[in-house]
Amino acid sequence: MTNFFNKRTLIIALLLCALPTFGQTRNRDKIKKAITEWGSCRNVAITRFGGDIALNYKNACAFSGSVPQKLYDELVKLNKDDEFIDDIVLTEQGRYLILYGNNGFVWNDLPSGLEEKMREYNNNKEVVLSVTFNDNDDWIIIGGENISASSDKITQMIRDGMEKHGGLWTAHLTDDGLALVYEKGFQFLGNVPEILKQRSKNAEFDVFKLKFTSDGSFFISDKKGHFDYRM
Repeated sequence: MTNFFNKRTLIIALLLCALPTFGQTRNRDKIKKAITEWGSCRNVAITRFGGDIALNYKNACAFSGSVPQKLYDELVKLNKDDEFIDDIVLTEQGRYLILYGNNGFVWNDLPSGLEEKMREYNNNKEVVLSVTFNDNDDWIIIGGENISASSDKITQMIRDGMEKHGGLWTAHLTDDGLALVYEKGFQFLGNVPEILKQRSKNAEFDVFKLKFTSDGSFFISDKKGHFDYRM
């Protein structure tokens, strides 16, 4: 799989064999059943070959596939501590990040530049709206006052998008695709499913969260839990 920013090649399949597993199957029926029972869903973390997590209400979660045990344990701990879990990032290789509260982070194996920048945001007590990264070390962090990225190319793309679509709300990276959600529109780069582009632009709610995989799975939602998905 070729990275669309730095053209590095990844071999994912062998690495995934070593990931700890939570749950018995890759089938997403458990997640889809939970979303149906909830009647709303505010966010997900989905992967093509690894694990998936659906998030609703304050911290209600549903799981499928190869979710790292340490990530599951961290979610349980944050729930017991009554922390609001805002976002979960999970990559194909099992790297993860949990964003909770205004700028609280729990992570495993982040790109060095992202970890340094997050500590800076945390020390400055800046509210973090969105964090995304992939297994090629591309990353974006969106704060209430500042936006940072791993490369000048991504930064320039964001600036161009903000001139056209207004403020940047959230972002999502895969190993070969990027989606940026703005106040008044979207930007897509690389391998982004066409059905996601269409459903996002035609959504009957203001899309705030957006997640996808290169095989066509996607999830979009607004701040109130209205959602659309294909899994």
